[in-house]
Amino acid sequence: MAEGSTTLRLPEGFGSQRPETETWSWIDGGWHAGNVAIMGVRSHGAWLGSTVFDGARAFEGVMPDLDRHCERVNRSAEALGLAPTMRAEEIAELAAEGLDRFPAGTALYIRPMYWAESDGLSVVMPDHESTRFCLTMYVAAMPQPTGSALTLSRFRRPTIECMPTNAKAGCLYPNNARALREAKAKGFDNAIVLDMLGNVAETAASNIFLVKDGVVATPAPNGTFLAGITRTRVIELLRGAGKRVEERALSYDDFLGADEVFTSGNYSKVAPVTRIDARDFQPGPVAQLARGLYWEFAHQ
Repeated sequence: MAEGSTTLRLPEGFGSQRPETETWSWIDGGWHAGNVAIMGVRSHGAWLGSTVFDGARAFEGVMPDLDRHCERVNRSAEALGLAPTMRAEEIAELAAEGLDRFPAGTALYIRPMYWAESDGLSVVMPDHESTRFCLTMYVAAMPQPTGSALTLSRFRRPTIECMPTNAKAGCLYPNNARALREAKAKGFDNAIVLDMLGNVAETAASNIFLVKDGVVATPAPNGTFLAGITRTRVIELLRGAGKRVEERALSYDDFLGADEVFTSGNYSKVAPVTRIDARDFQPGPVAQLARGLYWEFAHQ
């Protein structure tokens, strides 16, 4: 080591199993255990945020809609100016291979991701030819559908003119984190986030539905939030069961006046909302139906 240099010490957890989880990652042609270091200080993804990812789930021996998640991460890469290096089918095959590294039935989070390693035509732009890929799978228990308490956030979802809202991009999530931090400081689990026009877009971590007089409604996709894969599946399943589901502009007051409210997302799938600010809700029959239909679909 050169004179005057110091020993580089990686943060605790790098290159080893984290005590609270078990992680396997596929990168550069092989599987590695633990929280593997994948970027350097000059990596474009590390310092300028050219990262995209997706999140699928494995639980009870199934991986529902894995193909849709693998397809979306490639679309997200293209939206951010990256060049996908893996076909969706290859990513799905890797996930099936990785599943065998865990005990049967273990609940997992499955996260394929891309990032740029180098600068492009300017420092700010990523070099699409330097795109790298990693697939990470780690133990993550499925949350119980006990219900969540939501509050209205002062933060808003950006439009596509401001941010790459057509991608599941890492750079979007600090804004979600602000809404979550605000909600938790007020004693709530999550936040209802509006778009720039004042309509409800989503929560800080999931899509959202309401039920009024038997009709299900959810915010219409308008370019400010991702219409999630689980959201799309829930709509399909409810309509297949004969339920009327509308995608339309919804206000905060629409949710306060609803008969029931529930969320959908990859991490928890379908879960009831039991409070919005001062309004209490009971877990309702439509949320229970949606969750039951999803579990039935997943295990087919």
